[in-house]
Amino acid sequence: MLEIADLSVSYGKHRAVDSVALTVAQSEIVVILGANGSGKTSLLKAIGGIQPAASGARIMLAGADLTKLRAHAIVEAGLALVPEGRGIFGELTVRENLMLGAYAKRARAGEAENLDRVLTLFPRLGERMAQAARTMSGGEQQMVAIGRALMSAPDILLLDEPSLGLSPLMCGELFGALTHIRKAGIGVLLVEQNAKRSLAIADRGYLLENGRIVGQGTAASLQNDPAVQRAYLGVAQSAV
Repeated sequence: MLEIADLSVSYGKHRAVDSVALTVAQSEIVVILGANGSGKTSLLKAIGGIQPAASGARIMLAGADLTKLRAHAIVEAGLALVPEGRGIFGELTVRENLMLGAYAKRARAGEAENLDRVLTLFPRLGERMAQAARTMSGGEQQMVAIGRALMSAPDILLLDEPSLGLSPLMCGELFGALTHIRKAGIGVLLVEQNAKRSLAIADRGYLLENGRIVGQGTAASLQNDPAVQRAYLGVAQSAV
């Protein structure tokens, strides 16, 4: 289980994330909902070791303290981040991008098995292993980014706005893939602007506002909450 407590992130005098606490279990999808600028990306970056957390934060994975580890050591511990914008290497082929994810020591013994799992999840990648990643569509590039993260054999997968800019059809494929990832025993912490679709596949959710958790609950309870419906699901007040 991923356990976060008292996690804060500051940029100079600006506090972007303020004393956040949350948990993600294996085989669970947890979504973080919040407006632009609410601190969602900063939160994921801090968990993944890309952005320093303020003193006093606690980031634990399966009982191991990740709080002061660098990003590569956090990957070795079993946590992988797919950043907003994907972060793939456009000049490299699909295969080369995927193999970069298998660099972690924890993943090397199961490299072939992990690759089979990724290509089963995203068959389109199997057809394009020799293709340069930059020549692929946005949705296909997102598959590469998620596939690369899965090649590190994570226990917890962090995803920052994975559906951003994708077609409705590709969004459907993406959210379907996340349910299969959960079935494989991997926990997913999802930051997603498509609140309706993310709550439809999630187990639980947190509401982030001005860097603080202001609400949480099961996905079903959040879907039925009138305030959440108005703020995130596009339901007019008169309809609720």
